[in-house]
Amino acid sequence: MTSLADLASQHCQPLRKGAPAMDAATIAAHLTALPGWELIEDGAAIRRSFRFADYYRTLAFVNAIAFIAHHEDHHPDLGVHYDRCEVRYSSHDVDGLSANDFICAAKVSLLAGDSH
Repeated sequence: MTSLADLASQHCQPLRKGAPAMDAATIAAHLTALPGWELIEDGAAIRRSFRFADYYRTLAFVNAIAFIAHHEDHHPDLGVHYDRCEVRYSSHDVDGLSANDFICAAKVSLLAGDSH
């Protein structure tokens, strides 16, 4: 079984346009390592909402996500609000989910203080 730490220790790989998306069994296995993340859009994306005490902390989190996105060259869709940030990952090149989505989600989870 893949753990949060296993996923977070990996790095994103370039994707080939039109390559197959991750299959449902692999998605389900990866989701077990990511508490709080949910499968959305008929399995084409994952999403999680993170809550903060105020706007300053929310934006600090968003800026840290931006650093991860730049470093991994894999960018989430973000919904930024006063006391929360909604993070959504999918891989446009494969028209669904790839390992890159779960790697970055794990890094964001660790950033938020998850430890399992």
